[in-house]
Amino acid sequence: MYSSIIQIGDYLISSDIITEFFSCDYEKCKGACCIIGDSGAPLEESECDSLEREYPNYCDLMSAEGRVAISNEGFFAIDVDGDIVTPLLRDSQECIYTRFEEKNCFCAIERSYFAGKSLFAKPISCRLYPIRVLKLSNGLTALNLHRWDICSDAFIKGEKEKIHVYEFLREPIIFNFGEEFYLLLKDAARILRAAS
Repeated sequence: MYSSIIQIGDYLISSDIITEFFSCDYEKCKGACCIIGDSGAPLEESECDSLEREYPNYCDLMSAEGRVAISNEGFFAIDVDGDIVTPLLRDSQECIYTRFEEKNCFCAIERSYFAGKSLFAKPISCRLYPIRVLKLSNGLTALNLHRWDICSDAFIKGEKEKIHVYEFLREPIIFNFGEEFYLLLKDAARILRAAS
């Protein structure tokens, strides 16, 4: 089934975000999205400042290798496409902000945030996943559903639990786009269900 495009203000949203199901299955993936990939997580320019400002609040949760990488290379990197991203450890696909607890991988920044020690949760690109945000040359912004094989269990779990992508991501969607935007997404979902 092909997705359609829904427009809300200056945003073009793939209907997959409304119709598809998703719920992270950490028991299966163990945080693989933080340690697998060709590049780090995309960053907004303002997030580079947040990473540096909040560093004293989360650095003790990072690996020693991650702290050394920040000392040597800084808080962000530029990937081959010219995008600002989180750095990866040398000779690895692992984000420098990871934290391992036994064989499980977590985000040190997020761990600090949930412990009430940091004001920065983690990059919005991570919080919004599997939604990918793309600024278009015409001034509009596209929101698309990204499918990554390491998240296949999350799509299965979401379908079992009947949690749609936009519902699973309610908090980061409201944080990034506002509550009115989320309510309009809910209205669009209701209309699509009635039409199907």
